Amino acid sequence: MSFFPAALETLIEKFAMLPGIGRKSAQRLAFFVLSLPEGEAESFAAAILDARGNVRCCSVCQNLTDAEVCPICASDKRDKSVICVVAEPRDVVSFERGREYNGVYHVLHGVLTPMNHIGPDDLRISELVSRVAAGGVEEVIMALNPDTEGETTALYSSRLLKPFGVKVTRLAYGIPVGSNLEFADDATLSRALEGRVEM
Repeated sequence: MSFFPAALETLIEKFAMLPGIGRKSAQRLAFFVLSLPEGEAESFAAAILDARGNVRCCSVCQNLTDAEVCPICASDKRDKSVICVVAEPRDVVSFERGREYNGVYHVLHGVLTPMNHIGPDDLRISELVSRVAAGGVEEVIMALNPDTEGETTALYSSRLLKPFGVKVTRLAYGIPVGSNLEFADDATLSRALEGRVEM
């Protein structure tokens, strides 16, 4: 039996669908929305509809944009011979915050996850292959998470790209800056040794 009116219960259920939001957090969000002045509530709803209607994938890199081509792909200052492959649009933000990378990106919108029935056709891998096949690309950096799904996706994608003669690289693994060796696990230490560079 629900203690809330049907409309409020529906709102709670919708908030609970969001990742990382449990039932209690969904209730707090729903009550907050109900406490908003009518104009702010309408503005909140309009922002959701506006984003849903106007945000789409860049025709080149598949990152989110409100134009046909995103600002990164449209920029003449970016090195278009290097493509950094990431799983999600938020990963692009992580790289851009560092201001060290000057190439372009390709967003897969996920990783291969057979347990959840996510295969190659569910990702933007074919678009990546088409970009590389078109020429002008010298290096593809696989910047996917170092977990089973990320490794599988990187390996699968790199096999598809090898026939085009591009250099396919992977982000280095190792010890985070500021951490202690005593707390590093065996796999991290092993990869740190493998990825060592000359000083």
